[in-house]
Amino acid sequence: MLVLGLAFIILVSDQWTKRWVLDGFALGESRDVIPGFFRLTYIRNTGAAWGLFGGHNNGLVLLSLLMLAALLLFRRSFLSPTPAHRIALGCMIGGIVGNLADRVRLGYVVDFLDFSKHFPAFNIADSAICVGVGIYILSSFFADLSARRAARAAPA
Repeated sequence: MLVLGLAFIILVSDQWTKRWVLDGFALGESRDVIPGFFRLTYIRNTGAAWGLFGGHNNGLVLLSLLMLAALLLFRRSFLSPTPAHRIALGCMIGGIVGNLADRVRLGYVVDFLDFSKHFPAFNIADSAICVGVGIYILSSFFADLSARRAARAAPA
């Protein structure tokens, strides 16, 4: 239930903020939030992260569907039943579905969180995917580290 609930919250917040941008901004329009550091800028991204594979929307739709299927079908192979891994899965699913909805409905992904020269523009779905992957990697690393420590401390 945690996975689906989190994925749903991410999907709804992602789609709501993108609708807000589509309704309130002209394409390319920027509004400063923290001048010189952070602004809201309406960008259409036809590619993946950092605009890679731009113009290959159909391929990215297929890749998104394949990743969703792999996450769901093989989750027991690489995810432990810990809360951290369930949160990671919810973040990844919510983010993938959020961007997939844009690709199918609009033919591009709406990006708007713009840290000027510091980072390419992104959105809530992108953030959720990155946070989910980060939680998965960190929790897996620390679980492995704990298992190795426990194995060394166990009597022979």
